[in-house]
Amino acid sequence: MKLWILLQAEGSGIMGQVFLFGSIILIMYFFMIRPQQKKQKETKNFLEAMKKGDTVVTIGGIHGKVSSMDGDTITVDLDKGMKIKVEKSAISAEYTKKAIGTK
Repeated sequence: MKLWILLQAEGSGIMGQVFLFGSIILIMYFFMIRPQQKKQKETKNFLEAMKKGDTVVTIGGIHGKVSSMDGDTITVDLDKGMKIKVEKSAISAEYTKKAIGTK
C-alpha cells in the first residue's frame, strides 16, 4: 500500500515543474512587463505629440507652457518673461494629464 502511494507521488515529476515555471513567467509577463511597455509607449507618444503652447508639468512639479522646442530640449514659459530650459525626458506625461484634466 505504501509503495503504491509513493509511486503515484513521483508521477508529476519534471512536467509539473515545467508547467509551474511556465505559469510564473506568463503571470509575470501579463502583470509586470506588458503594462510597463504600454506605459513607456504612451509616454513616448505624448512627448512626440507635444507642441508649442501645450501646458506641461515637469517631474519636479513645475507647471508651464511650452515656449519652444529644440531637439531634446524644451523651453517652458512659467510666467511673463520667466522661462526655463528642460530636457524632454523631464516632462511627466502622467502629471501633465492630471493637471489639464484628461486621461
